[in-house]
Amino acid sequence: VQLQASGGGLVQAGGSLNISCAASGRTFSNRAMGWFRQAPGKEREFVAAITVSATSAYYSDSVKGRFTISRDHAKTTVYLQMNSLKPEDTAVYYCAAAEPLSTRANYYYTGTYDYWGQGTLVTVSS
Repeated sequence: VQLQASGGGLVQAGGSLNISCAASGRTFSNRAMGWFRQAPGKEREFVAAITVSATSAYYSDSVKGRFTISRDHAKTTVYLQMNSLKPEDTAVYYCAAAEPLSTRANYYYTGTYDYWGQGTLVTVSS
């Protein structure tokens, strides 16, 4: 089971970036998916999550209105569209697959996810 994140890079403040995470096999079809990020010297924090059916998405307050999570079951890929980027968005972004039957109350916690990608670095310059 593998999650492969890609699309990170350097962008100026106010710019946009779309990162993606390709999942293998059965990881994807019956699991909610999430994005977390970790800045240097800080703990890993929740960014966004999307349900299996993609009918619901959840965001941290710091990214709400700027970031959009989506998923494509045919491509077994989850995306994070990031707009109006700020220097404080600089971090390594990790995608993760939630344990089957996880509920939305638990999407915000790293312990809910049992598969993690390797991370992709997003750097926002001021």
